[in-house]
Amino acid sequence: MRKTSLILLGAAAGAALTLVATQHQLAFESSSARAAAADAYKQLSLFGDVFERVRTDYVEKPDDSKLVESAINGMLTGLDPHSSYMDAKSFRDMQVQTRGEFGGLGIEVTMEDGLIKVVAPIDDTPAAKAGVMANDYITHIDDEVVQGLTLNQAVDKMRGPVNTKIKLRIMRKGQDKPIDMTLTRDVIRVLSVRSHSEGDDVGYIRITQFNEQATTGLKKAIADLSAQDGDKLKGFILDLRNNPGGLLDQAISVSNAFLNRGEIVSTRGRNADETQRFTARPGGDLTKGKPVIVLINGGSASASEIVAGALQDHKRATMLGTRSFGKGSVQTIIPLGSSNGALRLTTARYYTPSGRSIQAKGIVPDIEVLQDVPEELKGRTDTTSEATLRGHLSADGQEQTGSQSYVPQDPKDDKALKLAVDLIRGTQSNPAFPAKGSQAAAN
Repeated sequence: MRKTSLILLGAAAGAALTLVATQHQLAFESSSARAAAADAYKQLSLFGDVFERVRTDYVEKPDDSKLVESAINGMLTGLDPHSSYMDAKSFRDMQVQTRGEFGGLGIEVTMEDGLIKVVAPIDDTPAAKAGVMANDYITHIDDEVVQGLTLNQAVDKMRGPVNTKIKLRIMRKGQDKPIDMTLTRDVIRVLSVRSHSEGDDVGYIRITQFNEQATTGLKKAIADLSAQDGDKLKGFILDLRNNPGGLLDQAISVSNAFLNRGEIVSTRGRNADETQRFTARPGGDLTKGKPVIVLINGGSASASEIVAGALQDHKRATMLGTRSFGKGSVQTIIPLGSSNGALRLTTARYYTPSGRSIQAKGIVPDIEVLQDVPEELKGRTDTTSEATLRGHLSADGQEQTGSQSYVPQDPKDDKALKLAVDLIRGTQSNPAFPAKGSQAAAN
């Protein structure tokens, strides 16, 4: 009995000592938190003093809202190159870009000699149906002269609510008089996926950005190519060159279109409990295990690198081209109210299935192909990589700078595309192709 009592007393004493130690630790942490908060309030007080001094003593009366916006921008851009503040208009424009659809006319335009020049009307849009042609010049929008407007201002005027009318005055080469048109705005969808057959045995799919239409467009492209070429189809080329990225969920679903299982990407924030892992759904490979080559270069960034990294790690596809940009961070859009815009804040790094971070390093191709750059463009086709951006998040390991991003306009001069086609057809060979993964064999 005595022995038992001693053990219980010892346990009680240990618990008491632990309780005292815990209380001291909590007190210390609480004190540290109070000190940190006090320091933060002190810095905010400093900001308030400077703000008030500028308001009262600057040589001209400043705009208070612009002062605050500039201060917010300074705070965010001081974190890393991808964190920023978007005012209400910039936020709306970003939403239009990521949705991939808007109310408008369906014209690709550029600025030339102060006028809006039509590059091309998009098929089956109000502009195409009204007879707008490439190389037309738009001189007036709703009777307002275009000259003097910026390209963005003119584009904003042409966009608007669906089913609303707009008047355009157009000058066309060979026509003595201007052409007046009244068009009705409709829903315009930005095509982020284009596809065609190389011959009748290789399916070519290009994704230009990862907006909300990317996965739908990819699925349609794979289905169309498979139906069109049937048993003749030997494989697919996925072109992600100069694709700057976009939405994380689209990168995941695009990856899943080539994978049957396994992790696609993981994201890790400041705290361990913020880690997220995204995996492929069983039976997700729409290509039925056919060989895949992914074209990448120095302009392939962010979501493009998530797709490339997932397919490379699972040995589902062969990467061909030049090293990618190296943006291995995730930004979260945080709305600040309808009139206050939003924050774009870096909240995590992402990791490929094998656990590697490509931040400031990029995806290294399995087969490197350098393009023949015209003399007049030499020195101007090396992309500024993530590692060269001021304030970028540091890499895990050796950082890599610069990579070729030139893609010839004429496909006949595109060495990377030509090699990819030859590899799939079997007229050339390389140890890196086909990728020797178990995903394709399991189909």
